[in-house]
Amino acid sequence: MWIEAGLRALATGGPDAVRVEPLAKALGVTKGGFYWHFDDRRTLLEEMLGTWERMSTDDVIERVETEGGDARAKARRAGALTFSSTLLPIDLAVRDWARRDPAVADRLRRVDNRRMDYLRALFSTFCPDEDDVEVRSMLAFSLMIGDHFLAADHGGRSRADVRDMAVRWLMT
Repeated sequence: MWIEAGLRALATGGPDAVRVEPLAKALGVTKGGFYWHFDDRRTLLEEMLGTWERMSTDDVIERVETEGGDARAKARRAGALTFSSTLLPIDLAVRDWARRDPAVADRLRRVDNRRMDYLRALFSTFCPDEDDVEVRSMLAFSLMIGDHFLAADHGGRSRADVRDMAVRWLMT
């Protein structure tokens, strides 16, 4: 419960919002209860990052592989799960946090490398060229992250339509 509450606080306010007293209040427990679970705030933050890493890599890949389908369907599903309404706010908060904390940046790099490795494996099933696999993997991942930062209009088209066209193009 502490980790989930901490991840919600991180998603809405960044790492500075992850404080023991407000979390205890939100959970309806005493501040002392925190210390039954964690040595200190830093331990909570580490466990939160570990949970985010597992949720956004192991859990996503396991679900995609369990649900099956061809590589294109798996890549789409992995993107949808990775950037779902549950994981996306946490992911964006971790990316922002990583700009100021080298240890978080290392963790983010590990997570992104794992995600990219999975995309490479999927794209390589229908793209024989190694360079093509790398470009498609980078563009697909960049599209999903960058879509949340881009403020541009799309010539009368909706952002979702343009994103869907880009994904279809990447999957050919």
